Amino acid sequence: MTTICHISAAALAALALAACDGEAPKFRSTDITGVDYGRSLELTDQHGKLRRLEDFRGKAVVLFFGFTHCPDVCPTALADMAQAMRQLGVDAERVQVLFVTVDPERDTEEALAKYVPAFDPRFLGLRGDLEATRRAAQEFKVYFEKRPGKTPGEYSIDHSAQSYVIDPQGRVRLFVRHDRIAEDLAPDLRTLLGRG
Repeated sequence: MTTICHISAAALAALALAACDGEAPKFRSTDITGVDYGRSLELTDQHGKLRRLEDFRGKAVVLFFGFTHCPDVCPTALADMAQAMRQLGVDAERVQVLFVTVDPERDTEEALAKYVPAFDPRFLGLRGDLEATRRAAQEFKVYFEKRPGKTPGEYSIDHSAQSYVIDPQGRVRLFVRHDRIAEDLAPDLRTLLGRG
């Protein structure tokens, strides 16, 4: 009789846990809801307008740090994000993609205005001086470092390549690996927007 009670209690506990899990959204990307970073951002967009995260309340925000001279990861990530926007259809109007440059020396407003909207005209490029860029990167736990090239203008930049998804209430919710954007971003955005 005691054994049956223990099994019943264990079964009830398992059912209770399963019920709790059923309430939380199921994301493909890493759910980082509740982290104590990624709360603020203040940079200028490709049109010269100062932008803050609060400007995009009511929309899901996809945030990626990179640079326009990046040979592979950055253009691939932005192309995958553009594909995700196409997959979302009309729900894409409820999403804002922000590309933050880690190369403010070369990535002027003009350079961002040519590069970023080429992937999707709704995308915004953000920049600041080096100090503002460092603050933004630190706020989102993004690493970047300039690597010298053969000439001063041929340098490259090493940087971490994750994206973050911020919900319409302004909370960081998801960590998206750059190699999973194509498969995971659109379904995760649908789930976040309540369409999954």
